[in-house]
Amino acid sequence: MFSLGGVGKMSTLVRIKGAIQASDLGQYISMTYRNPAPTVDIIIELIDRRDRPIVLIERQNEPLGWAIPGGFIDYGESAERAAQREAEEETGLQVQLIQQFQVYSDPNRDPRQHTMSVVFLATATGEPKAGDDAKNFGIFESWRMPVNLCFDHDRILQDYWLYRHYGLRPRLSN
Repeated sequence: MFSLGGVGKMSTLVRIKGAIQASDLGQYISMTYRNPAPTVDIIIELIDRRDRPIVLIERQNEPLGWAIPGGFIDYGESAERAAQREAEEETGLQVQLIQQFQVYSDPNRDPRQHTMSVVFLATATGEPKAGDDAKNFGIFESWRMPVNLCFDHDRILQDYWLYRHYGLRPRLSN
C-alpha cells in the first residue's frame, strides 16, 4: 500500500491484484480520506498588567466576533512554532509558550470546516496591536468577557478560567 499525502486529505493506492509494478498503476484504486485541519489557539496572559488579563482579537473575516488568537498550522511547521507565529501575526506580541492546555476537536467547532485545535497557554508583555486577519484587539479579565465569541472559544475560555482560578483541568468529552 502506498500513501500520497495532501493538506487535509490523504490518498491511498490499494493493490487490487498482482505484484506492484510502477509501469502499471491501472491495478490500483485511489481512495481519498478527509481529515480535520490542524490549528492552534493561544491564550495570552499579559503578565505586566494587574490581574494578568488575556488578549482576544476581533475577527475581520467570517465568522465575525471575538476570538482567541490562532490559526492553521502550516505544512512542515510544528504546533509550537505555529502558535508563536499566529500570536505575533494577530497581536504583534512575542509570546512565551507555557504549556499545551488541551486539544479541542468537536467536528462542529468551526462552521467553515472540521478542525482540531491545540490550545496553548502563553505569556507576553507590552501593548498588543491588531494585525493579519484581526480587525481589533481587546484586553479582558475573567469578569469582563465579550459575549459574541467565535467557534467554541466560550467553552475553551470557561475551561481556562476554571484552570487558572481553581487548578481544575478540563475533563475529556466523548
